[in-house]
Amino acid sequence: MHHTTATGIASPNIAFIKYWGNRDEALRLPANGSISMNLAGLHTRTQVTFDPALRADSLLLNQVEQSGPALERVSRFLDQVRRMAGSQNRARIVSENNFPTGAGIASSAAAFAALSLAASAAAGLQLSEPELSRLARLGSGSAARSVPGGFVEWQPGSGDVDSYAFSIAAPGYWDLVDCIAIVEAGHKPVGSTQGHALAGTSPLQAARVADSARRLEACRRAILERNFADFAAIVEEDSNLMHAVMMTSHPALFYWSPASLLVMKTVREWREDQIPVCYTLDAGPNVHVLTLTDHAPQVVQALEDLPGVAQVLTAAPGGPAQLAHA
Repeated sequence: MHHTTATGIASPNIAFIKYWGNRDEALRLPANGSISMNLAGLHTRTQVTFDPALRADSLLLNQVEQSGPALERVSRFLDQVRRMAGSQNRARIVSENNFPTGAGIASSAAAFAALSLAASAAAGLQLSEPELSRLARLGSGSAARSVPGGFVEWQPGSGDVDSYAFSIAAPGYWDLVDCIAIVEAGHKPVGSTQGHALAGTSPLQAARVADSARRLEACRRAILERNFADFAAIVEEDSNLMHAVMMTSHPALFYWSPASLLVMKTVREWREDQIPVCYTLDAGPNVHVLTLTDHAPQVVQALEDLPGVAQVLTAAPGGPAQLAHA
């Protein structure tokens, strides 16, 4: 048998209701459900080639050959695909992001969504969207959400089989824009995988998880009703809750920088001036400022003028992970 190749493309996503903490670390079963939006125009493109002549898996990421933990994580993930396909073949993986790595855009979500699609296709598996989402989840929890398109909900499920994400509204359903304020900051000190393991050390995590069904319902309804005021209230509350858990973990994780706080404070002032705008932050200092298409140019300009904001990227709701037919 000769080598088989496939290429997958996927977008990162921004969570409105956050995933933080696992009930099962190995299977990445989340402590609570989450809701997100894919980010159009930002993507990871990943080519996987299974070849019986290869002695080991290899990974070229943004034209840099990877070794150590990055390669091991991908190799373990491919072991799952090999088990499913009944194959022993090693793979050559070539992956590129069109957004700055380490700029704190959730790259692992896009990376494992693209890898799931490419690796399963190259291995001859024909997976449904829920199956692809489950597979991606094993590589990176939030990657489960980058498989379906548009506005997405990841249900925590009772186990591996029913913990996957699905679309709750198509990309064009609501004209939201994510204006990503990149603040001047280097690589984050603690990656998300380690952070999730610390969630349970915060006394606030239990309260956050216990209240999650209410927040999911409020966010889902705000999206389906395209009600920006309700959306803003729940999205900011949820982001603040996750960061409160991080700040009260042992050891404490502080991802906010002075610039992050300035953006958050300013966004709230803009909203009092009747501009539809709200903020959310992932495990990093960058602030995702959500607004409506008509207001985006004004919001981007105002963000660029704030001290400490290095650049602003914009993304509309994005589509599902897909195979590139090159």
